[in-house]
Amino acid sequence: MTADVAIVGGGAAGLMCAIAAGRRGRTVVVIEHNREPGRKILISGGGRCNFTNLETRAENFLSANPHFAKSALARYTPRDFVALVERHGIPYHEKTAGQLFCDRSARQILDMLLAECAAAGVRVITGCQVRAIRNAFELETSTEPVQAASLVVATGGLSIPKIGATGFGYELAKQYGIQVVACRPALVPWTFARADRERYAGMAGVAAEAEIATDGACFRGRLLFTHRGLSGPAVLQASSYWKPGAEVAANLAPGVDLAEMLREARAQGAQALPRTVAARVLPARLADRWLGSYAKPAAMLSDREIREIAGSLHEWRFSPAGTEGYEKAEVTAGGVDTAELSSRTMECRKVPGLYFIGEVVDVTGHLGGFNFQWAWASGWAAGSAA
Repeated sequence: MTADVAIVGGGAAGLMCAIAAGRRGRTVVVIEHNREPGRKILISGGGRCNFTNLETRAENFLSANPHFAKSALARYTPRDFVALVERHGIPYHEKTAGQLFCDRSARQILDMLLAECAAAGVRVITGCQVRAIRNAFELETSTEPVQAASLVVATGGLSIPKIGATGFGYELAKQYGIQVVACRPALVPWTFARADRERYAGMAGVAAEAEIATDGACFRGRLLFTHRGLSGPAVLQASSYWKPGAEVAANLAPGVDLAEMLREARAQGAQALPRTVAARVLPARLADRWLGSYAKPAAMLSDREIREIAGSLHEWRFSPAGTEGYEKAEVTAGGVDTAELSSRTMECRKVPGLYFIGEVVDVTGHLGGFNFQWAWASGWAAGSAA
């Protein structure tokens, strides 16, 4: 088989790249090793696909080069993808902070992309493994050889191996002498060290609004205690910035002045215990666990004790033992070094005709639809050039 453009990987970025290239009249083949393309699309957003975020900016992405994503994101915006969704009549809704979800099913997004591929004359081959790539660019596959003028690598990261994630894209980059920034799980739950796991035993299932800070980054959102550690949006966001061994600072009552609440209770001569006062604004189980050891009623608390009690909630500090790994990570941080790529086209500077897009590149979005927008934007950039 011959093609102008061969795309390895039939996920969000690969399919968008195929659409853009096919619309330009290029002959395009997409090679996907799973039996069905777009498996990550289907499981995203609880099955409803958080397909973009209207508030997308370069600041919502991590990369060794924080400016790299700007060009692609400016050329294919959330509004461009929303226009495509609306043209296909897919109902959607906005959640907090610009997050857009399908009203019905993530399947609609995948079906839309495949319909666009078909309309552009793209051939999508599934259940096909690329075994080797030689010269520029001869692909040995498990079905038939493919000869392409341009090769686009859209193989994703290492996250969620149960749906077929592999390190093929990174191995291919190294084959061509392209640098890869060390990879790590991102948007991933933390695990507690043994002592903390025992200390917070029985807290699994407790959720609360929190602010989580580590390595200069701070996020506010829900925090969830699990049997092994912590999860929830605020934790997942912060995890992308956390470095092993680093301390985390958590405010378990953001927007609340617990010290002032206790001083007011003291002034009123309240006989309520600190945990009872805190339970007015916190989940009861959290208040009981955190403040249950304080047996004095509010009326008898000293200023020092009030500061200590408030600080235990507003300035909780701990060091995660690690993360739940790629099995539970939503994305992979790190990847193909952006210094090796054109920010406008995603083409390798060292190897003309070779492109890397999507999660395999060292560009990692925050939680909330940003990683999908990077997939659409980087895919469009490469498909407009390959």
